[in-house]
Amino acid sequence: MRVLVVNAGSSSLKLRLLGPDDEVEESADTEPGADLDDVLHGWPTPDAVGHRVVHGGTRFTDPVVIDADVRAELGHLTALAPLHQPKSLAGLDAVTALLPGVPAVACFDTAFHTSIPEAAATYAVPEEWRERYAIRRYGFHGLSHAWCSARVAELTGARRIVTAHLGAGASLAAVLDGRSVDTTMGFTPLEGLVMATRSGTVDPGLVLWLEEHEHLAPHEVAETLEKRSGLAALAGTADMREILGRDDEAARLALDVYVHRLAAGIAAMAAATGGLEALAFTGGVGEHEAEVRARTAERLAFLGVAVDPPRNEAGEGEISAAGAAVRTLVVPAREDLEIARGTRAVLGRRRATTASPR
Repeated sequence: MRVLVVNAGSSSLKLRLLGPDDEVEESADTEPGADLDDVLHGWPTPDAVGHRVVHGGTRFTDPVVIDADVRAELGHLTALAPLHQPKSLAGLDAVTALLPGVPAVACFDTAFHTSIPEAAATYAVPEEWRERYAIRRYGFHGLSHAWCSARVAELTGARRIVTAHLGAGASLAAVLDGRSVDTTMGFTPLEGLVMATRSGTVDPGLVLWLEEHEHLAPHEVAETLEKRSGLAALAGTADMREILGRDDEAARLALDVYVHRLAAGIAAMAAATGGLEALAFTGGVGEHEAEVRARTAERLAFLGVAVDPPRNEAGEGEISAAGAAVRTLVVPAREDLEIARGTRAVLGRRRATTASPR
């Protein structure tokens, strides 16, 4: 089955046409809102389209064939991911208009984390809030964490794995026997690690204080925490490459804060898995910034993490130091493969059901 994978992020649209053996037949990275008729011109017609959708809420815990009912429900979930869900749906609608007869499947960033136990998923807020507003830890980047952890298990045989997806957005997942048991993002993609322009976790009392004492409107606080915080607020740039190339106080502070939160989060995820056998870095920063990996490993030496400098600089495959108790790897992000896998699986089940005798 040839699958067109549509991965709509907050600032980019990635299109991959994967052949039956997952070979990349066509590829394009463009901006949301690009003329897809031009981008896809001349590409072979796919047998199916797999869409990355950020939020599946509590209803969608597996890939699902998109119909009018599903499309409407995905729109209702926009309030839970206002920066990301509209981009996913815009890509979905644009491709559907171009390929109306091709079955489309939604694959969710939240789905991988539906397995986390109630102790990890539950916020200590009133029950009426939790029930009325479906407040819980949803987690995100699930497609990346699912692919990365499965690849690590395949390469190492490890059962207790922490995956670090470090890009413009960043999150960790604790994976035990192939299932997510904890993650750093929560009800929204704002919680957790320091990111490019997002603050990560802050004291909720700070938000209340700013609204009450500084008279900031909720949308002003949200805009600042989402778009003018994180590395951008600390160093004046959201680009980790630029920060690593500087030697000034602001850049040093930004890197120290980033690594401090990252190492602390990995240790917390290791507690959720009951130990750490393998640590994997993925995403733009995770794959390409050896210094971030080295500094993080130094802080996690007490867990048995250590990287070999030459292998770490090479940044490919296993980078563990000889004799290290924890195997450390760099795994290229391949959300496209995870989306294609989910798309083929759900359509295969539907065809099998349709073909089965009554």
